[in-house]
Amino acid sequence: MPGFRELLAQTKADIREIDPAEAETRMGKATFLDVRELDEYEQGMIPGSLFIPRGHLESQVENKIADHSAPVVVYCAGGTRSAFAAKTLEDLGYTDVVSMTGGFGRWKNEGRAWITPTVLSPEQRNRYGRHLLLPEVGEAGQQKLLGAKVLLLGAGGLGSPAALYLAAAGVGTLGIVDMDVVDASNLQRQILHNMDRIGERKVDSAKKTLTDLNPDVDIVTYDVRFGADNVLDIIDGYDVIVDGTDNFPTRYLLNDASLLKRIPVVHGSIFRFEGQVTVFKPYDGPCYRCLLPEPPPPELAPSCAEAGVLGVLPGIIGSIQALEAIKIVLDLGDPLIGRLLAYDALETSFRTFKVRRDPNCPACGEGAKIVIAEYDDLCLPHAVLKDGSTTSH
Repeated sequence: MPGFRELLAQTKADIREIDPAEAETRMGKATFLDVRELDEYEQGMIPGSLFIPRGHLESQVENKIADHSAPVVVYCAGGTRSAFAAKTLEDLGYTDVVSMTGGFGRWKNEGRAWITPTVLSPEQRNRYGRHLLLPEVGEAGQQKLLGAKVLLLGAGGLGSPAALYLAAAGVGTLGIVDMDVVDASNLQRQILHNMDRIGERKVDSAKKTLTDLNPDVDIVTYDVRFGADNVLDIIDGYDVIVDGTDNFPTRYLLNDASLLKRIPVVHGSIFRFEGQVTVFKPYDGPCYRCLLPEPPPPELAPSCAEAGVLGVLPGIIGSIQALEAIKIVLDLGDPLIGRLLAYDALETSFRTFKVRRDPNCPACGEGAKIVIAEYDDLCLPHAVLKDGSTTSH
């Protein structure tokens, strides 16, 4: 039986090796695969590297490097583990693999670029472990979520499930806008709140619930009227806005402001047993005014307080809104841009409708000029919104 030295020599004879100078010329063209252990990786890495510890290589690499013909530069600390890793990759069918002699130690000693990566804590690795197993998310995706900022308009029926799932997913900053108080009639659907919170400000109740769920998340509350005087300041800096409001003045105001700030909006609405979700990504797809240029007459748009809503319905629609927000943050899959998803709870059916940009849209059409203004003169789905405040389903 050959010893370690003989096995290493035979392995190196079977693979291709390059020095750090040649490896550097392949940056941006090849995948740099770091096969060291986590404690080594945390001390420094080659920028842009993919990290898979040698012990997990066989089980994880094909999920993370799907193209077997893609060029791969494997490195470790000194060049030994990377040689064995390169041989393993060749055995798995990868056809353009090289091992970097001298490893990260030589790369660093020769003065080449390296960085100290931001890594998840052991507690975070445990909490988000199911995300880390998904090659489409992984550690890089979880880091994106932890660095993301999502604003929720409303801490009610739609905002409740959206906020809970976004917080559970580890979205680093959640802003919540709502100037209402918790009422007993809310508890049939607004699962952020409970009996002990009746009479409490909704944003305060929401913050308690979400902080208890995930202390990683920074909850920023806005217990204010959402209007033309503050909309641009409130939404500034957020990556995505989840719209859980139930009145047309706020929706039109949000639409215009999000176009100015170029922030995508995940829109949701519910009525009795039906719900809808779509994504308005400024200038990549239609905006709210493309979908609904003018509000319908009041008799065709009653509020939940007037027409009722099945309590579980906002849980379904709000959860889909959270999913769409996460997809946008991670640049994952196909968000509902230019598509309206309609759900009928009585039929348990989903239908998707295409929504196109209106070239003559007064908000996003060619030559349109956006003016941030109040829209109290628009028809309201219920009369209590004379102050234009943000309310939620």
